[in-house]
Amino acid sequence: MSEDSVKRPSIVMALIPIVLTVAIFIAGIGVMEYPAELMLLFAGVVFAIFAMLNGNRWDSIIELMGEKIKKALPAILILFSIGLLIGTWFIAGTIPLFIYYGLEMINPNYLYVLAFLVTAIVSTCVGTSWGSAGTIGVALMSIAQTMDISLAVTAGAVVSGAYFGDKLSPLSDTTNMSSLAAGANIYEHIKHMLYTAIPSSIIAFIVFFFVGLNIETNTSQLSNIRTMIDSIDQLFQLHIVLLIPAVIVIAGSIMKKSPLIVLFASSFSAMILALILQNVSLGNVFASAVSGFSIEMIADTISGLGEGVVTEDIQSLLSGGGLYSMYNATFFVFVAFFFASALEKSQALNVILEQVIVYLKTIGSLTFASLLTGFAVINGTSNALVTYFLIQDIYGKAYQEKNMHPANLSRNMEDSVTITEVLMPWTVSGVFMATTLGVGNFEFLPWAIFNLGGFVFSALYGFLALYTNGFGIRKLEENHQDHSESNIS
Repeated sequence: MSEDSVKRPSIVMALIPIVLTVAIFIAGIGVMEYPAELMLLFAGVVFAIFAMLNGNRWDSIIELMGEKIKKALPAILILFSIGLLIGTWFIAGTIPLFIYYGLEMINPNYLYVLAFLVTAIVSTCVGTSWGSAGTIGVALMSIAQTMDISLAVTAGAVVSGAYFGDKLSPLSDTTNMSSLAAGANIYEHIKHMLYTAIPSSIIAFIVFFFVGLNIETNTSQLSNIRTMIDSIDQLFQLHIVLLIPAVIVIAGSIMKKSPLIVLFASSFSAMILALILQNVSLGNVFASAVSGFSIEMIADTISGLGEGVVTEDIQSLLSGGGLYSMYNATFFVFVAFFFASALEKSQALNVILEQVIVYLKTIGSLTFASLLTGFAVINGTSNALVTYFLIQDIYGKAYQEKNMHPANLSRNMEDSVTITEVLMPWTVSGVFMATTLGVGNFEFLPWAIFNLGGFVFSALYGFLALYTNGFGIRKLEENHQDHSESNIS
């Protein structure tokens, strides 16, 4: 069947697979909590059938999928490299060093603001909001409870700090996947997010600082944090040279070297440091790099310590990473590209959007529409990766036609998807945070200032672009290549 025989669907026909797909996402992912990958695969099949009914060949869908994967291969390798990096940073003691000094900053006189800052530091180093909130955040909530201060404010500070790191860390899977989906360079993406992250952080800092001034000092409640600090100090040889892997990443970022090379160099340096400074074997160094770090890998060190050093909190805090940790994310890329290819070939979304986007005349209206769409889709699917690729398919071309750099779209994805999902009690992240911190979503929502600020500032930059000479909006360079290969340029 030739491509000349492909028919363009009518608006009514185009709505059929879209409605079915929305139903699959809402019912399958949001209500039944089935695996997102499987639901995305089913949705891809729906669009593939629709595309073939309109004259497309199955081979053309697979060929388009292959082209997308080829372009995204460098970014996929980067995801694996991040898993490698986290695993080696753990066993070398680099991440424990950051956590150690982060915990040392705790001061009961400024618990709210320090809760924000410490979780931000840990989350940025580890690259996960769940990890920082589930470890440091839990400890902070315990302190707040025993000091009889507001759990809602403390939870809001923890959530704000946790998502600061999740949004800006080059180790974060959502940061990498949002830039990948939009076709933006990871470093350009992070740099552009500062336009919304900095003012949101400043406001959060000011609010938590002044609200926390009335907290009464009670140093006796710091025993849990002190125990964790002492345990890390006994488990690892903490030395300033452990900053070398981090310095390599920072220097490589500033020099705009290939992320793949920088991450490998940093991981290799961490392996060397682990062998020199930590009491570990070469086999455990490799195991941490591949399977992820666990506290049992420093068994020789643990055997020489007394009871109570390796608590459940320490085991939870000091674990993760490895190449295997990125398998789910990379598999999702393949499924997402099948869905995106079938969607593109069906032309269903194009037909619908042509009727909608004509009303989005300004940068402000386009920005706000994409922000609202991202917020609505994440609340329906409860899966950021699904949402990223859907937003790209819907608005990617429109952003380009408005001469807007892909970093604008990737930033809006983060501000409407990554950091807002946790606010709703029916999303996966929302359930996790509410359960882990012991505070209802709508209770800490007003205090999740950083999360709320991203959406607001992204919308403001869009609407005020005409009056601020485009401040906060990056224009599309003439030589920019609008595809995922830009992730490694």
